[in-house]
Amino acid sequence: MAEGSKKAFVTGHPIAHSRSPKIHGHWLAKYGIDGSYRAIDVAPYDFAEFVQTLAANGYRGGNVTIPHKEAAFALVSRRDDAADAIGAVNTLWFEDGALWGGNTDGHGFAANLDEHAPGWASNGPAVVLGAGGASRAVIHALIERGVSDIRIVNRTLARAEELSHRFGSSVSAHGVAATGELLADAGLLINTTALGMHGNEGLSADPAGLPAHALVTDLVYVPLETPLLAAARARGLKTVDGLGMLLHQAVPGFERWFGVRPEVTAELRRMILADIGAK
Repeated sequence: MAEGSKKAFVTGHPIAHSRSPKIHGHWLAKYGIDGSYRAIDVAPYDFAEFVQTLAANGYRGGNVTIPHKEAAFALVSRRDDAADAIGAVNTLWFEDGALWGGNTDGHGFAANLDEHAPGWASNGPAVVLGAGGASRAVIHALIERGVSDIRIVNRTLARAEELSHRFGSSVSAHGVAATGELLADAGLLINTTALGMHGNEGLSADPAGLPAHALVTDLVYVPLETPLLAAARARGLKTVDGLGMLLHQAVPGFERWFGVRPEVTAELRRMILADIGAK
């Protein structure tokens, strides 16, 4: 690699499935940047040492995915507001000699809806299915965009209650049995669970009870049209798939490491769709 080239990475365990190298590689080529972005599999017990040697190994930063997001949160010197609110870090960079941690998942979620459903934030109330890490990022994004009635539905009510306490009075917690009545006046339905993924094909909620103006989105993107999105589309509701969140969450990190704010284009989307075998 040429002297002075810029290096970044994505790390997780496992990591071979990650599409991030294809996304960032596409942008490096498109903008003619002398740099590299590679996937590095790091086991949990090696993660702290990996982070502590980033600068010595010439990295400007990188992405962090499962299972390291909470560990990264604890290891960085400084955190942005999104990482603090969400409680996890997915992006690392150096600034003024300090290692910073940020979280771009909420940005990716909101930017995907901005692209495909402009004005979406005025559509609340929002029903959020699931109470895991992805749900935290979505709730943060909803609050930032001014959605004032956010209803978390989760099989384990205690986990939903934990999030409602974390995020404040605009967020309420509910068990699965309440889903039908919660959907009756909701303008946003967001699936953050793994239901609908290949191999886990259940319907996360029935969109039949939603108003006609509702927007339905799913963070799952393999398959691109999940059972939830298919059912919503069949009802004539507006739907947005989850692939754009993956693409848009990559933008802020690339800009920090390589100095150019990249564009999420139809060409990039087609390339990643071909990689996952979707139409």
